[in-house]
Amino acid sequence: MNTFSIRDIHADKVSLGTHTFSGWVRTHRQSKNVCFIELNDGTAVKGLQLVIAPDLTSYAAVAAQVSTGASITVRGELVTSPAKGQRFEFQVKEFELIGEADPETYPLQKKGHTLEFLREILHLRPRSNTIGAVWRVRSRAAFAVHQFFQDRGFIYMQTPIITASDAEGAGEMFRVTTLDLQNIPLTTEGGGKHVDFQQDFFKAEASLTVSGQLEGEIAATALSKIYTFGPTFRAENSNTARHLSEFWMIEPEMAFFDLNDNRALAEDFVRYVISDLLVNCEEELHFLHEREWVEKGTMDTLRQVATAKFETLDYTDAISILEKCNKKFEFPVKWGIDLQSEHERFLTDEYIKGPVVVMNYPKAIKAFYMRVNEDQKTVRAMDVLAPRLGEIIGGSQREERHDVLLARIREMGLPEQNYWWYLELRKFGTVPHAGFGLGFERLLMYVTGMQNIRDVIPFPRYPGYAKF
Repeated sequence: MNTFSIRDIHADKVSLGTHTFSGWVRTHRQSKNVCFIELNDGTAVKGLQLVIAPDLTSYAAVAAQVSTGASITVRGELVTSPAKGQRFEFQVKEFELIGEADPETYPLQKKGHTLEFLREILHLRPRSNTIGAVWRVRSRAAFAVHQFFQDRGFIYMQTPIITASDAEGAGEMFRVTTLDLQNIPLTTEGGGKHVDFQQDFFKAEASLTVSGQLEGEIAATALSKIYTFGPTFRAENSNTARHLSEFWMIEPEMAFFDLNDNRALAEDFVRYVISDLLVNCEEELHFLHEREWVEKGTMDTLRQVATAKFETLDYTDAISILEKCNKKFEFPVKWGIDLQSEHERFLTDEYIKGPVVVMNYPKAIKAFYMRVNEDQKTVRAMDVLAPRLGEIIGGSQREERHDVLLARIREMGLPEQNYWWYLELRKFGTVPHAGFGLGFERLLMYVTGMQNIRDVIPFPRYPGYAKF
């Protein structure tokens, strides 16, 4: 087992002298006097250059089998490098070939590979510099999420993946069943012929969750401040670069919070996670932002958001600004529409020139659980908009009034019986409360500059695709 990683070397955590390192060969150059291998162990973008004497017995015996992708272990001396462009090199004294990689069939040779090609080899793509860097950013971002909430006294809870409630009320859910699809039991109970879910595993209709919010509210009305961080699922048949059928959501819920408290927490959260990544994944972010598909100035934008004061706009004021800006939008602007990306980016990139929170959206375009304002036309909803992206967080103050919530459920034609427990939360010690949701992969796209959401999740799921 190696005591140190290659990342530790570049971070000056490894002293010069005798060490052992293991990893995978990126390049292998041989000559009469000296041989070089670039070794990468997956912990950093930069590898470690190995310097090997061609007549080293343990190396010479296997040199013909050492190619890109092969795994090796080396023992020797870490020294200061006389070569330009690198601070250290490793002079190999013992060489062990662990696993070969046939150069005729190994798909990741020393050349550029498209992201589309890498998606076809999900089992090997994290060995590429780009996807490897994304995965390390993803890991650190997840740690920062937990650290932010834990440091503020939030309780981490796991909400169910299998549920009987449609949190969004949109109906785009994956059904969970053990029924024989070739012989589905039917019943006429209640009128008409329909599936008899009493014969199913849960004796009720069940689906994969689209959100942990509703269950999160149960916890918040007992524990005050909680957050969930887990997988969610949408059966929306959308095959775009911004949609997945399985993705991860971060959803805090807070008792005794109003919309302004919610907004302040969301702002702090975005600033915290981006600031953490700028410090702890600086190498990865610099590397990723140099890719040809990344918009110039992305790093500067992240630094701006990490320190910015977020502006606040009422939805009605935002619509007025968009209507008066004399800019031609693909989607026409009028009060009552849901803001599109082009509208959001105008507000952040051209009008505010920084992040902005839009609040108090029309009731007709928002979910049933959002608190209705006194005007009866709007709800206490908010969207946090980031420069160059648009919406990064959506949230609201939740409706804590039983009768108003019941009326909204009925107004939207939702099955009242599915929300009996949700309504009871408003009968027994109800409190004002609020929360928001952030799609983890959307955040990762923003910080890494990756253009397709399928490249920031290890094993993407989307219409027509569920490999591995």
